[in-house]
Amino acid sequence: MRKIYIRRKEVNSFLPKEVRVAARVAIGSIYVGRQPLKGVDGDEAKKLLPQILGLPADHPDFPRIEKDYWASMRVKIPFAGKELDITVREDGTPENVEDYITYKWCQRHRQVAESKEEMDALSGKKFYIYDPQKDLLKKNKSVQVGKDADKEFIKASTDPKKMRRLLRLLTSVNPDKFTDLEVENNLYEIKGKDPARFYKFATDTDLDLKDEIAEMVEKDVLRKIGNQHIAGDETIGENLADTLVYFKNKKNSGAINALRAKLKEVK
Repeated sequence: MRKIYIRRKEVNSFLPKEVRVAARVAIGSIYVGRQPLKGVDGDEAKKLLPQILGLPADHPDFPRIEKDYWASMRVKIPFAGKELDITVREDGTPENVEDYITYKWCQRHRQVAESKEEMDALSGKKFYIYDPQKDLLKKNKSVQVGKDADKEFIKASTDPKKMRRLLRLLTSVNPDKFTDLEVENNLYEIKGKDPARFYKFATDTDLDLKDEIAEMVEKDVLRKIGNQHIAGDETIGENLADTLVYFKNKKNSGAINALRAKLKEVK
């Protein structure tokens, strides 16, 4: 069984909770153009609405009664939210047709947001859909990102040079000021605070080259003004992406080798 909940926006009020709980709040019918908002239409409406309206879709009165149904649609939302069973069988048929239709209608309603975050961010949203399954998947995604970051940290910890590259790029500090143990401890803390960011950097195929460019800037082999990278009097990249392209271009191998030789001298 899959259940979702339609919840209403909590309004800041000095009224006692008992009064707010008892307040009658509902999502009412709205019009889109000249027609009332529909929750289902087309073949889905022909399949499901007869079970609600009590007459077949090919009945002459069906269009009129269907329009009246949507025009009079009103869903009361209790203080604790309205529970809807939106379970769908293997053949695509809802277990609870009325709840399913109500859910589909709420999804399309301009006052209903897909999440509390969306409701809080957008004006005009007074209700939101709370889906425990989505919430569970969202939390699990965060868990998986953490696990992936842990795996990359373990791999990186066997390579002190990579650990130092990561620390330079993640913090813009000179890793040479720290011992290997300090580098590892700092990276572990960074990973814990933002595993997604750590994972992104740790799996970056351009990690070595980005670190080399950062070190060149650090040692004044390259100058950085804003986002630009400058070698001597030549701007080799308007931003990091451009600079990476410059370094990967074989035509620039002579100039790049000269920069690398200069970096080696100042290390």
